[in-house]
Amino acid sequence: QVQLVESGGGLVQPGGSLRLSCAASGFTFTSYVLSWYRQVPGKERELVAHIGWSGDATSYDPSVKGRFTISRDNAKSMVYLQMNSLKPEDTAVYYCNARSDSSLPREVWGQGTQVTVSS
Repeated sequence: QVQLVESGGGLVQPGGSLRLSCAASGFTFTSYVLSWYRQVPGKERELVAHIGWSGDATSYDPSVKGRFTISRDNAKSMVYLQMNSLKPEDTAVYYCNARSDSSLPREVWGQGTQVTVSS
C-alpha cells in the first residue's frame, strides 16, 4: 500500500521544539523528493522545506530557515522535520509529500499532523 504516515505533532509552548516524522511505504523511496507542507484553515497549503534524493540538497521557506531542519533516512524510508524556536504562527497542520518525475505514483500525500504553538 502506497502511503505516508506523519507523527510527532502536538501542543508546544512558544520557543519550544518538536520533531515530526513521516514513514513511507509502498513506493521506491529513494526516487522521490520529500517535502513538508503546512496549512491553516482558510489559507493555501504552503511549502515549508524539501530535500533531494540523497539528502544533500535542502531548501526552506524564509519564515522557517534557521529554525527548522529537514532530513531523510533512506535506509528506513523516513523523513523528518526538526522544528526549533517555534512561534505561534507555526501553528498548522503539517503534511508530508513525496514527488517523482520518473516513478509512479508521481505524488503521494500524508494525512497530516497538527502542530499547535501556544502558551
